This record gives sequence, structure tokens and C-alpha cells, in this order.
Amino acid sequence: MKTDSHILGNFQSAIVDLKSDLNKMTNLSVTNLKDSTKGLIERDDAACSSVIASDEEINELEKDIDQKGIRIIMLYQPVASDLRLVTSIMKVSPNLERIGDQSVGISKRARKMNKNPECDETQLIRPLRDLALSQLENAILAFNERNVELAIEVKRKDQDLNLICKELAKKLTKKMESDSSRIKDYLDLHYITRLLERIGDYSKNICEDAIFLESAVDIRHGGELPETENS
Repeated sequence: MKTDSHILGNFQSAIVDLKSDLNKMTNLSVTNLKDSTKGLIERDDAACSSVIASDEEINELEKDIDQKGIRIIMLYQPVASDLRLVTSIMKVSPNLERIGDQSVGISKRARKMNKNPECDETQLIRPLRDLALSQLENAILAFNERNVELAIEVKRKDQDLNLICKELAKKLTKKMESDSSRIKDYLDLHYITRLLERIGDYSKNICEDAIFLESAVDIRHGGELPETENS
């Protein structure tokens, strides 16, 4: 990249702006996951409506990040770590947008369930919600702090999340077989379980971007993990 001080200053300002948009997007994604599951577990329709209303802002931020990232690459031609930063931010934002979509899906199902008498099995979602939220928050932290060890830990914990999903699916299937009167609620909970599992997958993707950002190692599709102090 050209080192003229004026150009460098403009580049740094553009990077700050890009990071600011990503920060807004991560905050909204976490808030919407919290609110959507609150709407489900606490039967809070207002929380569900808030998630659905704010989804458009997440969509717009994704488009803004794409446009700003492309502009930075065209204008300043960054290389090495600067280029990795811009492209990694552009790769993280679609995962955050998809997480937002899953939260909207949870909110819509929750509002549907809230019209019926309370379903006790809704509380089975809590452990899965807690782990999915922790995975998302740690994935974002790993990216922001370029923490490869944390990113690897989150990737490995995704197996735990998948296991909880499978066990919960089995429990809900048994309930459907034994109690047909609430079968629609059980199907909705089964669907929500799948949405939370997908959120875990998107969090894992963010961790892969965090690893690439810091180490320049692409671990997608079976690539080898970089060595760390605890390897």
C-alpha cells in the first residue's frame, strides 16, 4: 500500500469506520439472540417484536460493510495483514446476518407458541441457548482480539452444542409420540433447536475467520489448525 501520510490517514480512518460497522453488527446479533430466546423462554412478545424490527438494520450493515470493504480494496490496495483484516471483516458480516435471520426465526416461532398455554418443554431449550450464546460471544471476542487459542476452543466446543441438539431432538420426538395434544409446540421447539444449532455453525465460521486474520492459515474444509502455545 502507498505510504503517503495523507493516504495512510484516510486508509486508517476507513478501517476504523469498517470496524465500527462490524461492532454494531456484532452487538445487534448478540442482543437479538438474547431477546429471541427470552421471548421464547419467558413468553415475552415484546422481545420477539424487537428482534424482528431490528433485523433490517443488520441487513443494511452487511451491505454497508461489503460496499466499504470493496471501496477500501480498490482505493488503497492494502496488502498482507491489512488486506486480511478487510476481507475477514467482509467474511464475518454474512455470518452475523445469518445469525440475525435465525434469531428472527426463533422470535416468530416463539410468538406463535406464546398464543398457546405454556409448554413445560420450552425450558429444555435453556442449556442449548446458554451454550449457543456463549459460543457466539466467544467467537466475536476471538475475532476482535485475534485470539487463535480461543477461536480453536470455540470450534471444538461446537461438538458439544451438536450433541445437546441431538439429545434435545430425541426428547422432543419422544414427547410427540406420547402426547399428541402438544405436537405443534414440540415441532416448533424442534425447529428452534435446529436454528440454535445453525447459530453454532455460524459462530464456528467466525472463528475460522479469526484464525485466518491472525495467522494467515485457512482451516476451512479440513485445513490444519495453526500451532499455539497450548498445542
